[in-house]
Amino acid sequence: MSRTVTAGLDDAPESRAAAEWAAREAVLRGLPLKIVHVQEEAPGHVARIPLPEFESRQRWAERWARETADGIRFRHPGLEVVTEQLTGTVADVLCEAAGFAELLVLGSRGLGALGGFLVGSASLGVVARAERPVVLVRAGEQAADEHRPDAAGVPSGAAPFRPVVLGLDIERPDDAPLEFAFDAAARRGAALRAVHAWPEPPPAFPRFAGDAELHDSSERAQAALLHKVLRPWRHKFPDVEVIEASRCASAAQALVADSRDASLVVVGRRIRTGSLGPHIGHVTHSALHHVAAPVAVVAHG
Repeated sequence: MSRTVTAGLDDAPESRAAAEWAAREAVLRGLPLKIVHVQEEAPGHVARIPLPEFESRQRWAERWARETADGIRFRHPGLEVVTEQLTGTVADVLCEAAGFAELLVLGSRGLGALGGFLVGSASLGVVARAERPVVLVRAGEQAADEHRPDAAGVPSGAAPFRPVVLGLDIERPDDAPLEFAFDAAARRGAALRAVHAWPEPPPAFPRFAGDAELHDSSERAQAALLHKVLRPWRHKFPDVEVIEASRCASAAQALVADSRDASLVVVGRRIRTGSLGPHIGHVTHSALHHVAAPVAVVAHG
């Protein structure tokens, strides 16, 4: 069976936003959409719930997934949509499902006070462990949100896509996030904004007469490194407009600031196999909590 775009559907209505985004992505990629609903079945949980009530919840979940799939089929004629009911620990089951998917799409519980995701522990667990790309979509995400305003100033699905934004570590660049971001931009006909930040010197760092010249020199060197990293990808994706954003700033703050008009934000997550266990990194964590656009977390070695 070919890979799918897989959406995790839970009992909350806002998870439908993730399923709708996944459907649009499946159309862009020419892949089937799989909607997965996971039913927790810990022994203690089942013991506290009368069997008829538990069976009623199962039937409700099946109906919810079926109605979501039917709605997507209606809005996207020709898209193959399948549903699957699975049982187990949510994070474990979704990580396993991600292994068979082109990408896994999950929903958030909405926007926090700072404008980003309220990311649940299950979603964070999946992001930290899955070795396939995982996209988090906020509650209320609409197709028009990914597009520029039309002539009347209103976001419209008929207008061009907003840029895809890539948070890039040029000291240890990896092909996986770069390829995902360039491919996403190409499929959308969107520009790609590659964001690289380099740290400011500590406040106690001594100043001297040539400080401004040194800063300018460092700025040029960092910009040149960014351009060098992107050069082969420009050749591979010649139709993608690339915007290079290199600045002296906090990497997390620069990425959040540059993502305010994004249709999709792409960040990397280094796979750790040592004693430290799963880890998503400071920049990725900030993106998940403070970026309003969908965020794709791409695992790499």
